[in-house]
Amino acid sequence: MPELPEVETMVRQIRPHVAGRRIRALRACRTKCRPISITPALKTIAARVKDQSVTAVRRLGKRVVLDLADGANLVIEPRMTGLMLLADPPDVHHLRLEWELDGPGEYSRLWFWDQRGLGTLRLYQPGELAELLGSHRLGPDALSLTVADYRRVCGKTARPIKVALLDQKLIAGIGNLYASEILHLAKIHPELPAKTLTARQLERLHAATYAILEEAIRYEGSTLGDGTYRNALNKAGGYQNAHRVYARADESCPTCGKAIIVRIVQAQRSTFFCGRCQK
Repeated sequence: MPELPEVETMVRQIRPHVAGRRIRALRACRTKCRPISITPALKTIAARVKDQSVTAVRRLGKRVVLDLADGANLVIEPRMTGLMLLADPPDVHHLRLEWELDGPGEYSRLWFWDQRGLGTLRLYQPGELAELLGSHRLGPDALSLTVADYRRVCGKTARPIKVALLDQKLIAGIGNLYASEILHLAKIHPELPAKTLTARQLERLHAATYAILEEAIRYEGSTLGDGTYRNALNKAGGYQNAHRVYARADESCPTCGKAIIVRIVQAQRSTFFCGRCQK
C-alpha cells in the first residue's frame, strides 16, 4: 500500500534520527514468515555497511534510500505492506531487518517490518543506483513535475490517464489510491486517453497532483481498513478521513453532492470516480 505520501512520511520521520549516524550492525530478525528479497546476500550487505555512516536519507519514487559514506546506497522498497519504523512495530512476527545505530540519538534501532513479505532490500555500489534507477528507468518524481512534464509524458501514450499515472517509467511515485484522488480533484475522467488531454486539463492535473500529495503528506499518509500502514512511530495516518472518492463506491460524491461514486476496474486495479464531476 505505501505510495509517495506514505514513503515520504517514513523518510521525513526517520531522517533526523538516522542521517549522520553510524551503522553498528545490520541483521535479520527471527521470523517464520516468507523471506523478503535481499540483493546481494544479507551477510554480504551487513559486512559492507558495518561501521558505515549514513550521509542522507531520501526518497526515490516509492523507495527509501540510505546513502552511505563510501558512495554506496541501501535501497528499501516497501511495496504492499512494508514499513520503516523507529518505534515498537505493529507486531514482532513480521519484523524482517534491524539496523543498530551508533552515536547520540533518541532511537538506537531502525526496523523494516513487512506483513506480506513483498518488500525488498538492495545494496547498490557507488554509481550503480543512478545507472539502474536513473531518469531512463523512472519518470520524473510526482512532486517535481511541471506542466511541461505532464504534457510530454501524457503525449507518449493513448492508455487511459488513470493507467498512465501508475506507470513508474512515466511518473515516479503515484499509486492507485492517489491516482483516483488526483483525477477527481482535477475533474478528469479516469478512462480518458492520456494523449487527448487538453492544455487546461493538463494544468488542472498538475495542480491536483501537488495538492493531493502534499495534503496526504501533511496527514502522514492513509491507513486503510486493514490497518497495515503505520508511520515510522507506529501511528496511523489520517488522510483516509479526507478521501474524496477512494473506496467510497456507492456513496454520495462529497464534491457535487448530486452523484454516486462509481467503482470500475482498470489494469486489474480499482478506480473510483464521480461521473458528474469527471465527465
